[in-house]
Amino acid sequence: MKLEELRFDRPPSLQATRPPEDRGLERDQVRLLISSPRGHEHASFRDLPKFLPQGTLLVVNRSATLPASLPARSDAGEFVLNLSTRLGNGIWIVEPRWSADRPGPLPLRPGETLEVAGLSARLIARYPGLHRLWLAAVDGDAEAAMGAKGSPIRYKYVEPPYPALDAYQTLFSAIPGSAEMPSAGRPFTTRGIRELFARGIRIADIVLHTGVSSLEVEAEEVERQPMYPEPYAVPPTTARAINAARTKGRPVVAVGTTVVKALESAWDGETVQPRAGFTRLLVHPGRPIRTVDGLLTGFHDPEASHLAMLYALADPDLIRGAYAEGTRAGYLWHEFGDSHLILRNGE
Repeated sequence: MKLEELRFDRPPSLQATRPPEDRGLERDQVRLLISSPRGHEHASFRDLPKFLPQGTLLVVNRSATLPASLPARSDAGEFVLNLSTRLGNGIWIVEPRWSADRPGPLPLRPGETLEVAGLSARLIARYPGLHRLWLAAVDGDAEAAMGAKGSPIRYKYVEPPYPALDAYQTLFSAIPGSAEMPSAGRPFTTRGIRELFARGIRIADIVLHTGVSSLEVEAEEVERQPMYPEPYAVPPTTARAINAARTKGRPVVAVGTTVVKALESAWDGETVQPRAGFTRLLVHPGRPIRTVDGLLTGFHDPEASHLAMLYALADPDLIRGAYAEGTRAGYLWHEFGDSHLILRNGE
C-alpha cells in the first residue's frame, strides 16, 4: 500500500476541540456514521444497538488512561516528556515535545539526563525508525510522578480550559496503562449497555495499553512503517467467546483499533488464542483481518496507520466514500469527536 493512498483533505473546522459534555451533549449524543456495502447511514451513537445484529459480540478495551505528560527540563530548556510505553526495568519509550503545539525536534543527545517531574531520566537512544521517540531509563516511581504532576497528553486542537483526566476515561477503563485514551469506547454509557444487553448483544474484553498516537506513517510503502511495541492481553474467556461466535456465524465487532490489533496479534491462523505480551503489529491490506466482522472507531487523520487498518477491514472504496461523506456532513475528528461503525456486510 502506498502512503499516497492514506492522504486526503480534512478541513481544520472538523477537529473536535472540546469534549461533547462541554458542547452541551451527553457522551452518547455524538453522531454515528454507519458504513456497510449497503451504503452510509447517519444516526446518533444512542442508536448503535439498532445497527448491530442480535447475537453480536462487542469486544472492548479495558485500559485506562494515564496522566502521561510530564514537565521536563534539560540544557535545551523546559519542555514536556510524554511517557509512551513502559518496557520494564525502568525503561520507557518516551516522546519529548516543546509543548502540545510544538512537537520538536528537540536538541537532545544520547546519554543526556533530564529532570522530569522530580525524577531523572537518562536518554539511551532514539527509537529505531521513529525519530521523535526515545528509549529512556527513568530513575524513580514514574507512576507516582504522573499522579503528582502529570496531565493527559493533548494536542494543539484541544482548546482551554483543558479537560481533566476523567474526560480521557471510558466506561470500560479499569486497568491503568494507556498513554492516550482508547477513545472508541468513550461514547458508551450504562444506559446504552443495558440496551445492548436487551437486544442480545454481549461484551468481551481485552487490554491493550496504547502509546502515543501522534506519529504519522512516513514510509512510502506503508507495510514498511516501523512500529513500537505496546503491551496487550487477550484473556481465555474472550478468546473462547470470539471463537464460539465465529463458529456460530455471529458477528464480532471491535470497539477501537486497539482491539483489532490485540485480537490479530492473538490469531494463530485458525482461532484466537489467549495471549499476553507486546505487539508491534501493523494491520494493512496486505494482511487481511481475520478476527472481526466490524469496527467501531472514530475518524482518523490523513497518513495515520489506523487508516491502513480500515482498508484491511473493508473495501477501500467504501472507506474513501465514508470519509468523503463524513467530511461533507461535518462529522468531528479526534478523541472527542464522532463515531464510525464499519460493517463488512450489510446485514
